[in-house]
Amino acid sequence: MPIQKSLLDELEKRRAAARLGGGADKIDARRKKGVMTARDRLGALIQAGTFQEWGMHADHDCHHFGMEGKSLSGDGVVTGTGLVDGRVVAAFSQDFTVGGGALGRIHSQKICNLMDYALKTGCPMIGFNDSGGARIQEGVGSLAAYGQVFFRNVLLSGVVPQIAIVAGPCAGGAAYSPALMDFIIMVKGISNMFICGPEVIQAVTGQKCTMDEIGSPATNAGVSGNVHFLAENDADAVRLTRRILSYLPSNNVLDPPHRPTAQIDLSSDPVFEQLVPADNKQPLDIYQVIQRLVDKDEFLEVHAQFARNIVVGFARIQGIVTGIVANNSAVKAGTLDIDSSDKGARFIRFCNVFNIPVVTLMDIPGFMPGVQQERGGIIRHGAKMLFAYAAATVPKITVILRKAYGGAYLAMCSADMGADYVYAWPTAEIAVMGAEGAVKILYKREIAAAKDPKAREAQLVAEYREKFCSPYEAARTAMITDVIAPAETRATVALALRNSLGKRESRPPKKHGTIPL
Repeated sequence: MPIQKSLLDELEKRRAAARLGGGADKIDARRKKGVMTARDRLGALIQAGTFQEWGMHADHDCHHFGMEGKSLSGDGVVTGTGLVDGRVVAAFSQDFTVGGGALGRIHSQKICNLMDYALKTGCPMIGFNDSGGARIQEGVGSLAAYGQVFFRNVLLSGVVPQIAIVAGPCAGGAAYSPALMDFIIMVKGISNMFICGPEVIQAVTGQKCTMDEIGSPATNAGVSGNVHFLAENDADAVRLTRRILSYLPSNNVLDPPHRPTAQIDLSSDPVFEQLVPADNKQPLDIYQVIQRLVDKDEFLEVHAQFARNIVVGFARIQGIVTGIVANNSAVKAGTLDIDSSDKGARFIRFCNVFNIPVVTLMDIPGFMPGVQQERGGIIRHGAKMLFAYAAATVPKITVILRKAYGGAYLAMCSADMGADYVYAWPTAEIAVMGAEGAVKILYKREIAAAKDPKAREAQLVAEYREKFCSPYEAARTAMITDVIAPAETRATVALALRNSLGKRESRPPKKHGTIPL
């Protein structure tokens, strides 16, 4: 006998109610404002027909104060798995139309179940954050529920990629789950992220501030550096998520999605030589160098608004997925400071755990000088770059474009720090310090005693630069692999990447190193 129609009708009725979340009125109100609902976001991300929902019929624990007799559809979060460009991902989307998307025990359990699945199956974890925070009615239980999510964020770290999209409020403890993930995207106009709001800050410290000053997308991306990408709207956030995933493996035991060209193009590119300023004191447009080096439209900059004296991002070079780390001499002369060291080190470590080769473009006069930098811990922060490069076992290719001075030369992955290939342009200057500074220290008396001090100083600088800073001197002492013409850069790097993809390097057994955090 066929199944009773009443049972099927009841199932469809319950499904329809669950899909409405907080109700048709709330859904319509969001859409009229141009804001997607929780299900809209998942629908835009996941390939049509492939989403398998987990816990559609879940509801809150009704035994808490003030919650008796109330229903919270799905307990304020939609969870499930599906395909993104043919690859399985686990994804959750908090539903602000249901109790403000507040997190309680069942809400947390749904997310945790999904994270456990991602860990076991090795699929990326995606989260749309749009929540009023902890559910107050559940008391300390909601804090425990957050703790269970945070614990799993850490378990997943370095195993599968984790991407957080902040598409609404994300306040207090709720901000720590995105912070524990690999990349955060914030949607302009509709999102904020902070620990203490303006009212709390004023009450505790007496300082007056606005939400824009502490929790806006612009502040999080450009000032605090909490956020890696800014999206114009929900649809743009989904597009960015897809693009990030296109460079990443599903987990740490797989290679990135390389698409190697059938033939390596070894032709020269004379445009590189037009990018080099005649005066090495003039900034080099590192973005133009990157665009010539990587495949067309294949550079995705990460942390673009933060610590702009270093540029990091994902790219493909003749089809090979690569992490790019480059000094930007147009900002702070390309020096490494506290923020840029943190930014660079974090990106290098991400590339390493997901088997992404790192190409470093070096043009650095040193670490940023200053009392504020010293008191802020530039030694500790700068050491993160040294640690990150030395600990990385992926292929590492360095190209010294111009300046490579002092300890910063080491911090940008010299051969001594484990680079597999180090190439230098003829314009490279590799030394303990710049020729001008060295001459003033070494030949101070001789210059002062000269008939024409300025002329003698200029002569000594030229001699010092040729003898001690020349890339040929570095090549003579086997500090670099080769000196190359700028026009040969793309071909040389592409070939080095192909040759090093099979690299295997073992390290002493240990739980982990103690990076100077």
